[in-house]
Amino acid sequence: MRNRQKGFSLIELLIVVAIILIIAAIAIPNLLRSRMAANEASAVGSLRTIDTAEMTYSTTYPSIGYADLPSLGGAAPCTTATSTSSCLIDDVLSTVGTKSGYAFTITNLAGAPVIVTYTSTALPSVVGQSGQRAFCSDQSGVIRYNATGTSCANNDPAL
Repeated sequence: MRNRQKGFSLIELLIVVAIILIIAAIAIPNLLRSRMAANEASAVGSLRTIDTAEMTYSTTYPSIGYADLPSLGGAAPCTTATSTSSCLIDDVLSTVGTKSGYAFTITNLAGAPVIVTYTSTALPSVVGQSGQRAFCSDQSGVIRYNATGTSCANNDPAL
C-alpha cells in the first residue's frame, strides 16, 4: 500500500496566491480613490470651519477684522480666548496647517486698519495621492475648487 500524504500541492497553493493577488490588484485602486474622496471631504469641511471661525472672529474683534490661521486657534488645551489665540478652530489646523493630506493657509489679508478680506486655501500634499482637487474660499463664504490640485483662485467654479 502506498502512503498518501495529506496537504496541498504546490500548484494548488500557487493558484490560491494568484487569485489573492488579482483581487488585491482590483481592490487597491478603489481603496486609494476612496481615501482621496474622504480627504477632499475633510478639506471642504475644514474650509467651512475656517470660514465660520473667520466670521466669528471678525464679529468678536471688529477693530481687527479677519485673522490669520494661528490667531483662529491656540495651543491645546485652548482655554482663554484672545485676539492672538481665539480658540475657534482645533490646534492641528491652526498650528500645523496640515490635516487629512491637505495643507491649509490663509492669505490676502488686506485692509487698514481693519482687515476686510482673506483667502483660505486647501492644497493636497501630494496631488493624485492625498487628494486630486484644490479648494479655496474667501470672505464671501463660497467654497471653490480647482481640478488641477496645484492652486485655487476665487474665480474657479463653486462647489
